Amino acid sequence: MRINKYLAACGVASRRECDKLIESGKVTVNGKKIALGYEVSDADDVFVDGNKVVLQKNEYYILNKPKGYICSVSDDKDRKTVMDLMPKNVGRIYPVGRLDYDSEGLLIMTTDGELAQKLTHPSNEVPKTYLVKVEGKCTESELNPIRSGVEIDGYVTKKCKAHVVETNKEYTKIHITITEGKNREVRKMFASIGKEVMLLKRIKIGEITLRGLDRGAYRKLTKQEIAYLCSI
Repeated sequence: MRINKYLAACGVASRRECDKLIESGKVTVNGKKIALGYEVSDADDVFVDGNKVVLQKNEYYILNKPKGYICSVSDDKDRKTVMDLMPKNVGRIYPVGRLDYDSEGLLIMTTDGELAQKLTHPSNEVPKTYLVKVEGKCTESELNPIRSGVEIDGYVTKKCKAHVVETNKEYTKIHITITEGKNREVRKMFASIGKEVMLLKRIKIGEITLRGLDRGAYRKLTKQEIAYLCSI
């Protein structure tokens, strides 16, 4: 394993920050300073600033994020973050992707940087399903532009799946499955057809669901769920 990846997996810092530590000579392997790109194994003794680091087992959680929390490890505006909902001794864990401040639902939290990159990279087109509640009545035909792709912020969204699950005079509930994840994309898609989003809740990533997890609660992913996500 490359040394920067190893250090990041140990929770030292991001790969970029680990590269800086290596370049500054603060990292040694078996008593010797090493260069960028050095390969290490479990048999090597790795030290940072004189302190031994050990590869930790990755942690994987699913969180039912409530509204009013930001998807960040910290916030310079002192707002509540999803880290406030996680156990204090969980280690260097971080959210995979984002749900905006006013959105809620399924969020994966992990120490596994490779899996996080895999799930969020646009080329992998991991499907994410949302429950959207819009004001007033919305028909299936009105969803056709969204299904085909609408122009927002100078780009056209990819084709997606969307269907009405409940409707009345006051509101309509819709399930929409997208494979992108741009900033406030779902809200902007509905705005493009003149519909204001009252509620946005992510209910599914791939085949992973909330499975009755209470709002604000978390649980560890099962071995089967982890294997599934790694296989996407």
